[in-house]
Order: sequence, then structure tokens, then C-alpha cells
Amino acid sequence: MNLYLRVLSYVKPYWYFMAGAMVCMACFALTSSATVWVALPFLQTLFGQETVRTAQTVQEGQGGQPGQPGQPGQLGQGGQLDMARDSANRLEQRTGMTGLRETLKERTNDLIRRPTKQATLERLCLIILFILLLKNISSYMQAYLMAYAENGVIKDLRNHLYIHLHRLSLSYFHRERTGELISRVSYDVMKINGTISAAFGTLVKEPMLIVVFLAILLILSWQLTLVSLVLLPLSVLVITTVGRRLRRSSTASQEAMADLTSTLQETVAGVRVVKAFNMESFEIGKFKRQTQHYFRTLLRLTHMHNLASPITEILGGAVGLAILWYGGRQVLEGGLLAPEDFLTFFLALFSMMKPVKELGQVHNRIQEGIAAADRVFSVLDTAPEITDAPGAVPLLDLRREIRLDRVTFRYDEVSDPALEEIDLVVRSGETVALVGPSGGGKSTLVDLVARFYDPSGGRIEIDGKDLRSVTVASLRDKMGIVTQDVILFNDTVRNNIAYGVAETPRDRIRSAAVAANADDFIAQLPDGYDTFLGERGVRLSGGQRQRIAIARAILKDPQILIFDEATSSLDTESEQLVQEAIDRLMKGRTALVIAHRLSTVQKADRVVVVDRGRIVQAGDHGSLIQEDGLYRKLYNLQFRDQEPVAE
Repeated sequence: MNLYLRVLSYVKPYWYFMAGAMVCMACFALTSSATVWVALPFLQTLFGQETVRTAQTVQEGQGGQPGQPGQPGQLGQGGQLDMARDSANRLEQRTGMTGLRETLKERTNDLIRRPTKQATLERLCLIILFILLLKNISSYMQAYLMAYAENGVIKDLRNHLYIHLHRLSLSYFHRERTGELISRVSYDVMKINGTISAAFGTLVKEPMLIVVFLAILLILSWQLTLVSLVLLPLSVLVITTVGRRLRRSSTASQEAMADLTSTLQETVAGVRVVKAFNMESFEIGKFKRQTQHYFRTLLRLTHMHNLASPITEILGGAVGLAILWYGGRQVLEGGLLAPEDFLTFFLALFSMMKPVKELGQVHNRIQEGIAAADRVFSVLDTAPEITDAPGAVPLLDLRREIRLDRVTFRYDEVSDPALEEIDLVVRSGETVALVGPSGGGKSTLVDLVARFYDPSGGRIEIDGKDLRSVTVASLRDKMGIVTQDVILFNDTVRNNIAYGVAETPRDRIRSAAVAANADDFIAQLPDGYDTFLGERGVRLSGGQRQRIAIARAILKDPQILIFDEATSSLDTESEQLVQEAIDRLMKGRTALVIAHRLSTVQKADRVVVVDRGRIVQAGDHGSLIQEDGLYRKLYNLQFRDQEPVAE
């Protein structure tokens, strides 16, 4: 129930659309009932005997029995008795449900009846036409207003979910599959639409229709109406049972779709590896198994979803047949109802079957939506691990140093520390290279400086301020990060360099590209700076992508630079061009450089060797080469074709 109410809370901004839709629903319900009610005078007009009571009364008032002349103002004894009986009968008819029925019939007849049957029929057709126009205009307006509100809610919920994903910490994305998140933003959010439609469409509109049709049934014959409600508790029990099973089936279906989306996303992203290893058949087989699993879950879901409808219809049909048998006998024996009233009752009863059937399915639609909402809100309820502390202040310019004081970090409670007791000072304007074996903790260290994670122990300070006491946005504004796996967007070269800043002047973009050694190859692209790069920049080589990323960092003009294996996957020529661009970018800035190729760190002011989460050596390249330590071993391994440094 809490999930259901939480979904409905997103409707508040659209309350005026929902209110308008409900007014239209009420109008639709009333006109639908009016369509059924006017069937009675229609039947009487076409097939009934024309009896005009007012003419009889006038004749009697003139002093004689019907069909006999009399003197004005005089009544015979027989006429007086007939009048008395007629008055008594009409008085009896005006009490209880029977009286209400007769009064409404008389009012309706007064509205429709004309001197001749032909005139009455023409007026009746005009009234029915007006009712149908009003009914369908109401139906259209209700559907439009509901669609506006429903799609607005889905838009807001999807935006909320996307915004929250951007607030979540990096560790969350390491735990979750990309395809799973895509499925929740697209497929699961769309499934919630059924819950909103059920709540404000079916749960409002159909009960209105049921109420007005039920009112007609009660007015016509409360006895027959009670008989028709006998099987209602059984219907509710069946629908509730089906709904519980439907929610489980819906959850399984959504999880199967998430698996399918994940496989598709991974295959498209890794298509180069798939083709290189000739694994197309393997991936196709895996995808077919998952589509078969999704197919089975959909069949179960469809089975459960459609079960309530035929059950409700069968129960309704059984009630209808019982009424037809019982009521028909009463009519034939001259009991409960006149023939035309019984036909109207039967028409109203079966008109009520459709909203009852829709109402029988609403529980199933709500359960499907709640299953999807459970998955969506599980993301929204995930708290970001990295947030601004109360009273956090913007970070001012870096003037003195970045200090890591006894920093320890582990990715979870049970794993070994990725970093342990790290003490490091990086002075403003200094370039510090981080080297060491893979998995030693270098990338984790720079991730802590960028505050993608918070230390498990110790603290990181910039000019004496703990990173946790400054706003995350102001910290990241001071930083530029270039990684080995460059992310470019399916946009133009210009927009990739000026990422997120649409009004950047063209000359500034070109200056950044020139400084990054990128202007020459950009000029050779089909549309120059307006060339679309494709997803992840697939139309460029690795070195070209790196230089676009460096141009992006140059344009940002950060105070602190982080290079994470920025040249490790490049050929010699590309590495030289990228390294020249990096050297230009680092001038006058504080830089942390991670590199496996030791040739790229020889110009660093200081080299820090990290192994197994600890700093094991520190110094410049020349001094570390002379020491008998890990740095010299790594250097000799990389340059073993040259004369190694003596140990």
C-alpha cells in the first residue's frame, strides 16, 4: 500500500488535469445511464399501446365514464368509484422504489412524449443523439486529460530516477549492471503507468458507471438486483488470489527483461571482443536462452493477467442467466415488472457487466505496477554515499597542498584494505607520478582525491580543509581527469570538447584543440569540428580520442589534473603527441599522473611507488633508479632490451 501511495504522490502536480478528467468521467457515467434509461420510452413508443391518461381524466371530468358522453361537471356513481380506485392505485405506486420508478418514468415520458408516435419518435432520436454526443465528448476529454496526467507522471518519475542516478556514488555503479539500470529507467517506469491509469481511470470511472447502472436496477426492481449480487464475494476472492500470483509473475518478467537488456548492452559494447574471439554463436545462444526465459515469464504473466476477466464474465453471465430465468417467469406470470421494464432492467444489467469486468482486472494492473514500482523505488531509496556534509563550504583555489594523512580505504567491510596508512603531500604546482604493479592501489588513491569515495580511515585535506567539509561540486570544478578509457559522446567534436557548455566561443575550442595536438586531424574530418563522432567516439583512433579528452580538460582549465594511464594503450607516435599535449596542460598546475610506462613519468617532480596499498618508495626518477627497490625492478623489466641499471 505504501508503494501505491508513493506512486500516486507523483500525481499532485497534475491534480487539475485529474479533477477535469473526473468531471468528464461523471458526465460519461450519467450519459451512459441516460442512454439505457431512454430505452424504456423508446420501446414504449415503438411497440407499446398509446394510452394518454390525461385525455381519460379530462373525459371523466366532463361527467361520464370513459367512452361515454356526460354532462359537464357531473360524474356518475360508477365514474366516482373508478376515480377513487385510480387515485388509490396511483397513491400506492408513489410509495417506495415502485413510486420512484413510476415518477421517473412519468417525468421522462413528459419530456419525450408528443401528440403522435411519429413526433415522439423524432424527439426521442434527437435526445438520444444529444446524449451520445455528450457521452463521447466526455469520453474523449477524459481520455485526453488522463493521458496528459499519466504521461506527465511517467516523465517526472523517469527524470527523478535519472537525476538520482547521477547523485549516486561510483561504488553503486560498480555493483549494478548497466542493462539492469537501463531496464528500470525505461521498462519498469513504463509499467507503473498502468497503476496510475488503474487508480484514476478504472477505479473512478468504472465504479461511477456501476453506481449509476446499479441505481437503475434498484429503481426498476430491488428484488432482482439483490439476486444479481449473490456471486459478488466469490468474484472478489478469485480476483484477489489471481492478483497476488500476478505480482510475483510480473516481478519475474521484469527481472528477465533486465537480464535481456544487460546482455544486449554488453554485447553491443563488447562487439569487438566478440568478433575477435569468433564468439558470435556463443552470444547468440546466450541471447536466445534469455529470450526463451522472458517468453516463458510473459506467458505466465499473460495467463495470470487474463484469468480474472473470463472468470468475472462467466460469473456475470451466470447471474444474467439466473435473472433472465427468474425475472422472465415473473413477467410471464404478471409479477414484479412490466415487460418493457424488465427489458430495460436486463439492458442495464449487461451494460454494468463491462465496468464490472474492467474493475475485476484493475487489481491485476495495480499489482503489475507495484512490482515495477518496487524495483524503481529500490534505486530511488539508495542513499548516495558521497554527499555534502551539513555546513559544507565551496572550495577556494588550491594555494598550498593536497595532504593525505594516514588514509586507509577498503571497498567493503569484508575485503582487505585497498590502501593502508597512506601519508602523502602534493604541493601546489607539483607533478607527482604514481607507479607500481597493477592492483597496488594507484587508481584508488586518485579516486579518493577526486572524492569518488571517502576514506575508511584518516583524512584528505586541501589547504588544511578536509574534503568532506567542502562541497563536492566545487571540488570537482577544480579538477580535470583524463583516463585510459576515454568516454566521448555521440555528438560533434565541438560539443565533446566544450562538454556541457553550449555557448563556448569557437576560437576557445580551437585553441584547446591546438594545445592538445588535435586540430590537425579534426580539420581532416568530413565536417571538421561539426563531425559527429559516433557512440563512444568509435570513428576515432585511440590517440585521437585521448587528444579530444585532453582538449576537453584544457578548455575546463582546472587547477588539479589527474591522468590515469592516459598513454598506456597508444602506439609510439600517438603517445608522443599525447604526451606533448599532457606536458602543455600540466604547466603551472598540480598533477597526479598514473602510468605503467615509466618513460612517461621521468619528467615528474616526484615519483611515488605504490604496492599492495602502501607507499614503498618516493623520490625523483634519478634517485629511485639508484635505489635497490621496486622502481628499479619495474624499470629493468620494461627496458630489458636495453642495458639494465646495475643492482
